[in-house]
Amino acid sequence: MAPTLAEPFADSSALTEFVINQGNGVKGLSELGLRALPKQYIQPLEERMCMTNIVPQDSIPIIDMSNWEDPQVAKSICDAASKWGFFQIVNHDVPVQVLENVKEATYRFFGLPAEEKNKYSKEHSFSNNVRFGTSFTPQAEKALEWKDYLSLFYVSEEEAFALWPPACRDQVLDYMTKSEVVIKQLLQVLMKGLNVTEIDQTNESLLMGSMRTNLNYYPICPNPELTVGVGRHSDVSTLTILLQDEIGGLFVRGNQGDDWIHVPPIKGSLVINVGDALQILSNGRYRSVEHRVVANGSKNRISVPIFVNPKPGDMIGPLPELVASGENPIYKQVLYSDYVKHFFRKAHDGKKTVEFAEL
Repeated sequence: MAPTLAEPFADSSALTEFVINQGNGVKGLSELGLRALPKQYIQPLEERMCMTNIVPQDSIPIIDMSNWEDPQVAKSICDAASKWGFFQIVNHDVPVQVLENVKEATYRFFGLPAEEKNKYSKEHSFSNNVRFGTSFTPQAEKALEWKDYLSLFYVSEEEAFALWPPACRDQVLDYMTKSEVVIKQLLQVLMKGLNVTEIDQTNESLLMGSMRTNLNYYPICPNPELTVGVGRHSDVSTLTILLQDEIGGLFVRGNQGDDWIHVPPIKGSLVINVGDALQILSNGRYRSVEHRVVANGSKNRISVPIFVNPKPGDMIGPLPELVASGENPIYKQVLYSDYVKHFFRKAHDGKKTVEFAEL
């Protein structure tokens, strides 16, 4: 039962019960028509988006992938990965219809009744590989993030058919399968930029041994300026392939330190960003960059990232080819699953996770 609106969720246990235990998520909160943001979501001042720090004229690079083997295109990709950590690609090989289908499937999943979505929560899911949740790490956060998500870790098609929600399963699998071509093209180019000419089986496992997709839902928020959709962080992936809808709200840390750049939605494009794993493997040549998502006061927003990762049991550190050519390693070898556990143990905190791997 929803609480009365006079003092919405003054009691944290009532909020936890409604949002997490009953599976209503932030979407359920938003649909109560709250006039004020529950205090548990009010971010400290320093974590809120200051609109004066947004650089309106700047944009991350937009790269046309129609001729991805062109040396100029390859140079643009490597430059973007080292200078910006983020770029958008257009005219890639993932059909626009596949992208539209996965967006529709995301809305379909989040449109399910709370008890249906709750079957996939931490307490009820048959597998750690399928997880419906809210915020980022609620038990570690001082203030919660205004977001619900479904996280799907890909093991095999058989497992996906058995365990993923039917409302979105086929479309997500199609999106992941069709994106693989682009992922391989990008990694090939980025490795060549490091003078790693061949991606053998060991490298392939390190670069793209495991994959996870999130369906993210950012509902309308009563006081968007007081909270965040996602706090400042860099991804722990090798690469992240992000499909955003037409609403916008993703901001990337600019090169001046305290400035933020909006990543405008472009129909049919994919946003690519370097994750911490690639920063470590490239010995800092390619860099993962802080980014965040603002809350929206008038529209629901969705996004669908594919996180391309090493296998959990892989050791990550600077690639042997780089060290062999005389570069001093700036990172130690760490077990990838330890790195990921460290990331999920704490609230979003900018780029601090990468310190875990520094020498």
